[in-house]
Amino acid sequence: MLRNALFSVGLSVLSLSASAANYTVTVEPNYPAAQAQEIYKPLMAYLGRATGHTFTLKTANNYHGYWRDILAGTPVDFAFEEAHFADFRVQRQGFVPLVRVAEPTQFSLLVSPENTAAGPQALMGGTIISMPSPSLGYLFLGELYPNPIAQPEISSSAQTLKDGVDAVFAQEAMGAMVPVYIAQQYPNLESVHLSRSLPGRAFSASGKVPAAVRNAVTDAMLKLHENPNLIDVLTEIGTARFVKASAAEIAGNERMLRRVFGYPKATPKPAAAPVPAAAAKPAAAAVKK
Repeated sequence: MLRNALFSVGLSVLSLSASAANYTVTVEPNYPAAQAQEIYKPLMAYLGRATGHTFTLKTANNYHGYWRDILAGTPVDFAFEEAHFADFRVQRQGFVPLVRVAEPTQFSLLVSPENTAAGPQALMGGTIISMPSPSLGYLFLGELYPNPIAQPEISSSAQTLKDGVDAVFAQEAMGAMVPVYIAQQYPNLESVHLSRSLPGRAFSASGKVPAAVRNAVTDAMLKLHENPNLIDVLTEIGTARFVKASAAEIAGNERMLRRVFGYPKATPKPAAAPVPAAAAKPAAAAVKK
C-alpha cells in the first residue's frame, strides 16, 4: 500500500515536471539591462508560482536593438510594451493582448518653472531629452514638432525614463519628455505639453503560447495588485493594477512606427488565430542580450 502511494506521488511529480515549460518575457529598454532584471525579477517569480512555469526576462540594451529584434521576429513568448509595439506584434506577428495597465498612456513635456511662459515653442533653441527612437516619447515629440528644421534639439541620450528629468534639474536640458506617471513624481517641474492619450501598456502573448498558459498568465496578472509583496513592482512600472486588454482597443497604433527606419511598407495581413494546444511546449530559456 505504501509502495503504491509513493508510486502515485512520483507519477504526480513527473506529470507536473513534464507539463512545466520555460517562457521568455521581453520589456521595453527603459532601464539598463541589469536594473531591468532586478525590477522585474519579483514579477517573473510570481508568474512562475502562479502558473507552474518558468519565466525569464529577455532584455535589449537599447531601443535600436529592441526594434531590430521586433523586425527580425526574434522569438519571444510574452511582451510588455506600449500600444505602438503591441499593435505591431498583433498585426504582423500573431500576438494576443492579455492585459494592460489600467491607466492610459500619456507623455508630458516637463520644464523648469521659468521656461513655461511661451509653451513648447519656447524650447526651440534648447534641448529636449527623450528615450531613443522608436520609443513612444520620441515619436510623440515628432508629432509635437513635425518640421525637422523648426524643432528643438531632441537628444535621445537617456538610458532611463528619469535621465531627462535629471538633466533638466542640472540645467543640461530645457525639457524632458516622460510618461505622466513619471511626471507626477516631480511637482516642482511644470508641464508645457501633454500628448494625446493611448491605451495603457499591454502584456501580450505569442500565438504559439498554449491557450491554457495564456489564460493562467492573464488570471495571475489580473490578481497582481492583491499581492502585497508586489506593490513595489506595480509602483515601479507606474500602475495600480492590470485590466483585460483587447486587440481592438490598440488597433491602428502600429502606424506610429511608419516613419521609423525598417518599418515594413506592405500592409500587414490579418494575423492567424492562435492555435490552442493541449499541453505547453518547452521553450529554451532566454539569455540577456
